[in-house]
Amino acid sequence: MHLGAWEDAVAHEGTAFAALQAANGEVGTRQPLQAAREICQRHGIPLLVDATASLGRDLVPRDFDVLAGDARSWGGPPGLGILVVRTGVRWRRDAPPSELEHGRSDIEPVIPLAMAAAAAWADTSRSLPVESADARRLVDRIRAAVAAVPETEVAGDADDRLPHIVTFSALLADGETLVTELDRHGYAVASGSACTASTLEPSHVLAAMGVLTHGNVRITLPLASVAPDRAATVEGFCAVLPEAIAAVRAQVGSR
Repeated sequence: MHLGAWEDAVAHEGTAFAALQAANGEVGTRQPLQAAREICQRHGIPLLVDATASLGRDLVPRDFDVLAGDARSWGGPPGLGILVVRTGVRWRRDAPPSELEHGRSDIEPVIPLAMAAAAAWADTSRSLPVESADARRLVDRIRAAVAAVPETEVAGDADDRLPHIVTFSALLADGETLVTELDRHGYAVASGSACTASTLEPSHVLAAMGVLTHGNVRITLPLASVAPDRAATVEGFCAVLPEAIAAVRAQVGSR
């Protein structure tokens, strides 16, 4: 993130609030929230932080005015978003009352979802130090395996990052074809942009970073509680990766 460009945008006349990810969900790089919020405060602009990619997998951000997230991030139920408003931040919901407030019976009640999310949060919070360290070790293993394959590139900060996400690109390999090849070996990964994956368009995140936008693969490790055998899965993935990349490159006449 370029803080100078951030300040230019924040200081622009008419800016009502600023929004920033706690960490990028595609490459895992953390954003400089403290510096970004200090800039916002200098200009009297509130900061909304999107912590969807990091909640339950990394320390909870502290530098925000409003924090948004998804309960699924920490193993909670689907369909429940959270909004945390820091004490002292003035806010008012201008939207009309939701259909829940009109008493519709076909909408799932919020309270049971919230209770399930709270229970999952308690479990995840207790295991976070061990979970985070283990996920980082496994991602480091993947990063090393990728680096050992010629003409590949791992995107994002090597250290200041989320522990469970890694994205890499392979030169002379189509990303979707590589996803299919890895799926044939039993490994589910993704390609393209994390926020527009359904369009199959090259990742604008990788393009902005100046790294390869084709032949990219994104891996998000599940929680250990969801996938207790993930260490063995990572080892298996690392073992077949060179073969998978070579197979895809061979399809376009490259070695």
